[in-house]
Amino acid sequence: MALTACIDMTRPVATLINIFTVSPDRQTELIELLTRATEETMRHQPGFVCANFHASQDGERVLNYAQWESEEHYRAMLDNPEARVHMEQAAKIATDVQPRLFRVASVHPR
Repeated sequence: MALTACIDMTRPVATLINIFTVSPDRQTELIELLTRATEETMRHQPGFVCANFHASQDGERVLNYAQWESEEHYRAMLDNPEARVHMEQAAKIATDVQPRLFRVASVHPR
């Protein structure tokens, strides 16, 4: 089954929302690192569905919205040495990193 990013209460996915605080002069650097990490490593991990990066207009935040097929897939990625290298590099650029898993609680389509 091919999965794509979609906010839907009935989909059994683990949603990661990771908020990075960053100096505005390093926001682009962080997004480039996260993009490279996703292309080289994350998207090849079992259970990966998607990753999206959002840059705040004030330059102080980067938001990663990602989906994994399950929490177990997400946790297995955290234990992967290749993935850990990228996460450590991102933590050196950011001044704060706040990853959390979420479930969709409410959806309001147009």
